[in-house]
Amino acid sequence: MDIHGVGPVVAARILADVGDVTRFADRNRFASWTGTAPLDASSGEQNRHRLSRAGNRRMNHMIHIAAISQIRLDTDGRDYYRRKRAEGKKSLEAIRCLKRRISDAISRQLLDDAQKAAGTGPGGHCGATQESSAVDLPPPIDTSDQPLPGPAEKTLRRTG
Repeated sequence: MDIHGVGPVVAARILADVGDVTRFADRNRFASWTGTAPLDASSGEQNRHRLSRAGNRRMNHMIHIAAISQIRLDTDGRDYYRRKRAEGKKSLEAIRCLKRRISDAISRQLLDDAQKAAGTGPGGHCGATQESSAVDLPPPIDTSDQPLPGPAEKTLRRTG
């Protein structure tokens, strides 16, 4: 959730759909899976790209939500979008570029988190071990803490 536009819902959907991020060889494969890798749509002397319709559509939608949120807020994503527009790209082309950039950032963040988690011990805590970390032995048991030798006497009378 460190990425602008990625809140709890988007992050949960990303984590649920991606699962193990190490299954992707690199950020390009991740982008292809999310449908944010550009496809060549050039014809003649016109050189352009379009967004892929393939890939995981839910992930593409989550990245689209993050892109639109970044464009609306004063973020680096908005600056990137405006730079692309100034370069002469149309609005949808600039959004496609921003979505690919967000896809790369998500991939990088997921890989960083996976590497941190790989270095953790049991329970996901860094430095945790299976050994007990208690310094002293268990406290001595007092006579009042010991169990009674047999069942307790009945105190209620029978009615009847």
